[in-house]
Amino acid sequence: MKRTWLRLRQISQGFWFIPAVMTLLALVLAEAGISAEETYGVPDGLTFVYGGGETGSRSLLSAIAGSSIGVAGTVFSITIAALSYAAGSMGPRLLDNFTRDRGNQLTLGTFIATFAFALYTLRTVTGSEDQPFVPHYNVTFALVLAIVSVAMLVYYLAHVTGSINMTHVANLLRDDMRDALMRATLKEEPGQDLAVAPPPEFWAGGEVLHAPRSGYLQLTDNDLLLRRAEEADVALLLHVRPGDYVFPNSVIAVGVPRLPADVIDALTLGDRRTVGQDLEYSVRQLSEVAARALSPGVNDPVTAIDIIDRFGDALCSLQDRRWPDGVYHVDHVVRLVVPVTDFVGLAKSMFSMIRQYGKGSPSVMVRMLEVFSITASCLKDAERRAVIRWHAELVREDALANIENSADRADIEARYRELLDTLANGQAAEVLKAAEHTVQQTQGNRAN
Repeated sequence: MKRTWLRLRQISQGFWFIPAVMTLLALVLAEAGISAEETYGVPDGLTFVYGGGETGSRSLLSAIAGSSIGVAGTVFSITIAALSYAAGSMGPRLLDNFTRDRGNQLTLGTFIATFAFALYTLRTVTGSEDQPFVPHYNVTFALVLAIVSVAMLVYYLAHVTGSINMTHVANLLRDDMRDALMRATLKEEPGQDLAVAPPPEFWAGGEVLHAPRSGYLQLTDNDLLLRRAEEADVALLLHVRPGDYVFPNSVIAVGVPRLPADVIDALTLGDRRTVGQDLEYSVRQLSEVAARALSPGVNDPVTAIDIIDRFGDALCSLQDRRWPDGVYHVDHVVRLVVPVTDFVGLAKSMFSMIRQYGKGSPSVMVRMLEVFSITASCLKDAERRAVIRWHAELVREDALANIENSADRADIEARYRELLDTLANGQAAEVLKAAEHTVQQTQGNRAN
């Protein structure tokens, strides 16, 4: 079922889907208007309905059809130009964000639907003396569509200009990344212990599943895998997670003592990575924008700094969230173990590429250390703060090795010391909190 919904979502997000639906709807409305006029005619009280004859209606419909398809070609050309700019400056993987944009789809669909409506209606206009026919309802509605098309053209010009703005793109990608993070993590609950996966020896000698073909793992139906493992009374270990490229004949699962039936049905492979369960894909889209901005041909450190700010935003939002352990039990028996993205992998995907490409840019390195300090003050978990410190040490090392100006090097050192102070204050606060908790427990025991 999840695979079906994934395919339906991919189809509905296609650039052609909304224009196709609007065109079909326009043809249905055109036929309905013609049938209504043939059956009931036009009441005298409807003064707003077009009242011209055959020649006027034919000219009007021809003008609407010709102009709408002409403007549709212009809109399509502008869209292609915007896509070319986006691919060149932000990366080809961002093209999906532009083709999925509902504003672009609705604009193109409006013009094509107007053309189809006017052309379909035009064929019914007859001027014979025996039985002349003018579809007054349809001509009136075609005029309304023409006015709507003009409004959509004005909207489109403003929309496409804003959609290729780098800040707008960064915010869209940030929202996608934040939604993916919220889906991938769970609300932190006090006193909750993480489940522990069986040791590697447990899986030794199990039945191995090899990949039947290659492709990116787009979706894993964990509910189906858990149900199949419980029905077969086995334990199942997956070696791949959404976003991984699966090579043909590579090991993707192990079952102990055997594999459950139809494991491959719960794994959806495709030719490209998709936003959804693949958390790191949303992160890598932003990282690629920053890496391209730091290339010598573009040399746009401001964009890279904007991306770093978005990453800090995302990490701070995880303060009260925990990562799933990937271990599923049924009646206290391990049935399924799946690999999951953790904080270490997330931070590496965010900052490693930017650090490697921006190590010679003082402004980028300084901002990374500043964001690390802010993030360290937001995060309370000691392991996560250790990850932040590790990345800060890498940034400091690369920056000092590639930046020669003494003032810039002093800025790097100052920001790094600020980070260390922030981390030290956080550790002191944790120690104080633990001591207070111990004192409260001791006083409670004495009272009892």
